[in-house]
Amino acid sequence: MTQLSPARKPAEGPVPPAEQSAAQTAAEPASEPAAQTAAEPAAPPVADSSKTLYGGKGSRRITVRDIAAAKRRGEKWPMLTAYDAMTAGVFDEAGIPVLLVGDSMGNCHLGYESTVPVTMDEITMLSAAVVRGTQRTLVVADLPFGSYQEGPAQALRNATRLVKEAGVGAVKLEGGERSAHQVELLVSAGIPVMAHIGLTPQSVNAFGGYPVQGRGEEAAQQLLRDAKAVQHAGAFAVVLEAVPAALAAEVTRALHIPTVGIGAGPGCDAQVLVWTDMAGLTGGRVPRFVKKYLQLRDLLGGAAREFAEEVVGGAFPAEEHSFH
Repeated sequence: MTQLSPARKPAEGPVPPAEQSAAQTAAEPASEPAAQTAAEPAAPPVADSSKTLYGGKGSRRITVRDIAAAKRRGEKWPMLTAYDAMTAGVFDEAGIPVLLVGDSMGNCHLGYESTVPVTMDEITMLSAAVVRGTQRTLVVADLPFGSYQEGPAQALRNATRLVKEAGVGAVKLEGGERSAHQVELLVSAGIPVMAHIGLTPQSVNAFGGYPVQGRGEEAAQQLLRDAKAVQHAGAFAVVLEAVPAALAAEVTRALHIPTVGIGAGPGCDAQVLVWTDMAGLTGGRVPRFVKKYLQLRDLLGGAAREFAEEVVGGAFPAEEHSFH
């Protein structure tokens, strides 16, 4: 990957403490070993566990203010997708602080070949189910393809529907500079926005597939401009999808809002996966960046076969499953 030119520093404002330390160390003359040991930076303070996003205490809904505070603390946090009340409830109980009702439901829940066919009716209905199934998590709903591309007014109308009818705490939309006006209007109307740049799946037909984004100097600079544009417009976070790890880390350092990586390496503030990929329910090939934490497809298939065999063989229902 072509890294951003050192002459074009993405960061704005004061140099981060870690970079200051490095610069000072390079400038200072060599010291005795004992002095070097004394000069080593202290370990970062342990975050108050009652305030952390993952594992934190309290019953109120997590808000975008909590997300901003986590960025200031340097806290990393997880996000998963969810499309129904029961699964969302499991993730909420597990402490996942942010759930995305993604238009990925098109691929893994509704049987579409891409996210493009997903409608406002579908995403509103499933978002409401996720909200009903959770207590603490911040629920973010995708604005599907065709629901905001006409301009800010269309975006506001559909985002308002998700907030009023489904009860979500925020919405997500794709695009950087091209969607900045939509982000700005939604935020000014009181609707928190998570942006999404890099590989934007709703543009699959324009991309001709799902290629990695941001490779090469020009593409890297455009990604940085997109990230700064949505931050300036008021987005509270930005998803970086299918972006080289070094570039994603540089963008993360340049922003004061958190980055959420998916196929963007470990340098992002948060990480998100589609839950059916994470749990091994998705059949066939999955993207390179997916880690399967469970083989749920095999487990469900085995349970279904065991049930079928007991029915055919007369073992189910047994006496304890019958009424008298």
